[in-house]
Amino acid sequence: MNENQSLDQSAEETRSTIAEHGRKMLEQGLTKGTGGNISARVGDDHIAISPSGMPYNSVETEDVPVMDFDGERVRGDRDPSSELSMHSQVYRRRDDVGAVLHNHSPYATTFATIDEPIPASHYLIAFAGNEVPVASYETYATEELGNAAVETLGDDHNACLLQNHGVLAVGDDVESAFETALMVEYCARIQYQSMAIGEPTIIPEEEVDHLQSKFEGYGQSN
Repeated sequence: MNENQSLDQSAEETRSTIAEHGRKMLEQGLTKGTGGNISARVGDDHIAISPSGMPYNSVETEDVPVMDFDGERVRGDRDPSSELSMHSQVYRRRDDVGAVLHNHSPYATTFATIDEPIPASHYLIAFAGNEVPVASYETYATEELGNAAVETLGDDHNACLLQNHGVLAVGDDVESAFETALMVEYCARIQYQSMAIGEPTIIPEEEVDHLQSKFEGYGQSN
């Protein structure tokens, strides 16, 4: 298989995975309607990203466009998500990120609305970092929103909240970004519920660091 054939196969697999996980976002309650978006790297120079304004249950592999980093479409006929700029900025900033997922999950978005980070009241916060910080509010689909998101993620977080908007999660691939988004929503729900009945106990930062190192070796592949 030559390099072009390998890239073609990689692109089709990635487009299919994005279409599949758009449906999973709906099934898992991470978003409503056409809200949110998913992308993944294709090779070194391209991004596959969910199409703009299409119901997730209608998105097929061929509906997922592939873009270059200058915003030019190189595969597919659909327009890319309006948040292409934010996704592109994450990839430019973080070489370790292979996929980006943006959603509007209700509990995490509640914390985004009150401009409050999700603290380490549950150990699964370690999927995201020592907390889930909040990026300052910027209008959706703008370069300013992307700037705020990448600055808040920095190099140490795999998720952040977008003030008055939603959640941004990143990972090695679509599956890991999706899992991080699920963990963020779960931790947000636990924090919300515990605040309703008492004062949550926060896990010390050094223990969260320890948990992150343990998670790196977790799973069948290791």
